[in-house]
Amino acid sequence: MLTILFVMLAEVLIYVPSAANFRITWLSDRLAAAHTAALVLDAAPSGMVPDSLARQILDSIDARAVAMKTGQQRSLLATAEFPASAIIQTVDVRDVSALTAIVDAFQILFTARDSDLIRAVGPAPKGGEFVEIVLAVGPLKNAMWRYSRNVLLLSLIISAITATLVYLALHYLFVRPLHRITANMTAFSADPENPSRIIMASSRTDELGVAERELAAMQRDLASMLAQRYRLAALGLAVSKINHDLRNMLASAQLVSDRLGTIDDAQVQRFAPKLMHALERAIAYCETTLSYGRAQEPPPDRKTFAVEPLITEVRESVGLAPDGGIGWVEAIERGLMIDADYDQLLRVVINLVRNSIQALEARAPNDPTRDQIRITGRREGAVVVLEVSDTGPGLTTRAREHLFEAFQGSTRSGGVGLGLAIAAELVRAHGGEIRLVEGTIGATFRIAIPDQAVELKRQREQRARA
Repeated sequence: MLTILFVMLAEVLIYVPSAANFRITWLSDRLAAAHTAALVLDAAPSGMVPDSLARQILDSIDARAVAMKTGQQRSLLATAEFPASAIIQTVDVRDVSALTAIVDAFQILFTARDSDLIRAVGPAPKGGEFVEIVLAVGPLKNAMWRYSRNVLLLSLIISAITATLVYLALHYLFVRPLHRITANMTAFSADPENPSRIIMASSRTDELGVAERELAAMQRDLASMLAQRYRLAALGLAVSKINHDLRNMLASAQLVSDRLGTIDDAQVQRFAPKLMHALERAIAYCETTLSYGRAQEPPPDRKTFAVEPLITEVRESVGLAPDGGIGWVEAIERGLMIDADYDQLLRVVINLVRNSIQALEARAPNDPTRDQIRITGRREGAVVVLEVSDTGPGLTTRAREHLFEAFQGSTRSGGVGLGLAIAAELVRAHGGEIRLVEGTIGATFRIAIPDQAVELKRQREQRARA
């Protein structure tokens, strides 16, 4: 409908000047006929033309009078009786402006009567100055209305054809793809887990093609995210069931380890406290197994302690023997102290070291001169910096993109990708920062733990004493 309307508006702009031009052309044709009649009438002996012949000539050109001016002489070649007051327009086809032609044309159409007369002036034959005729408005008006009807009919046909082509083109290029996109969105929302509901993007390069590709990517991400959420929900339910029984088992093992402390054997006395401490930590881990998913990691209980003993415990916890295939290098500043939660920082470093061990073991057999884990520690003002690095193959691009995201940043087959996520959360709880250092051999993680503000630390100590 809009196309028909616009085409008709365009046709109106075309019709207005063309109607004026049609009027001028119609009058020019009558003047051409009068030109021939003037030659005939002028050739009559002594200008004497019978009335019957003059009337026939006037009827043939639909004129009431024909006159010609030659020099200073103006000759009335043929005439019929008519009132001079009935002439409503005088048109000189030799010189007429466009605006005047348009105004006069629509005056003929809408205000003139059939009995009104028009005086038309045109070029004269045989060197005459001009020839003029007087015409009735009726024939011209009827001809102009026939022309208008023809133009209207042709405009409607053109509009209908154009509108149909535009409709089909818009339907094929835009409406049908939009229907496909909206139908797919509706179907996908009903079953987002069904991979068959993901839209198949076309090869279009315009905005609709971009929208299809972006929608497909968004649907794939959403479907993957929902699947992951369902898996995490199932995992959380399973872990919550396992956690209770596992904690009871560890508690039983703790009771057995307590009895080991009563044995006088020197080896037992040496390792029993470590075993008891490990079991206590395992029980604490069980009690907070789901804390990451519920954002309930306890706030760090910060105290100042030496870094070297913590690194030593890390090595013992991961089971790296001095004569093993993986080398161990420590470079800790002498007497370096850190203000942090001992157990949480231990978990952070153990997670990083275990990742390094897994990366190095992937290219077994290992050589301690080639496969090494390096731990460095230093103080930079009010910040303690620890770096855990290895000489392994480094991280993949996918692992880098999801480095500290739970269940996304695993670098090995079968890994769940929680170690770095937990480490990042614990470091952030200390107000610190953990990041991957670029441009190093293997992988190097930098941990920065700032000291507590003195006033905050004093308030916590006062609350602890209270």
